[in-house]
Amino acid sequence: MEKIMFETDEEGIVEFFVLEQTRINGINYLMVTESDDEGVEEAVAYILKDTSASTEEEAVYENVDIDIIVIIEQVLF
Repeated sequence: MEKIMFETDEEGIVEFFVLEQTRINGINYLMVTESDDEGVEEAVAYILKDTSASTEEEAVYENVDIDIIVIIEQVLF
């Protein structure tokens, strides 16, 4: 599982593990978790959306609102 580091305003450097990544309508999304233990049944996962411009050197990700997740599920499934 790929490990990535994020810098947040509140917590400083945070380590996440990438579960999945996809591109929808030209926008990159990551599904990440704080644990790399695949045996954990109830790990918390986050869906992050890349909001950076294509010209930016570093990506900027924001947490996706749960309402958007429901819409994506309806479209995909």
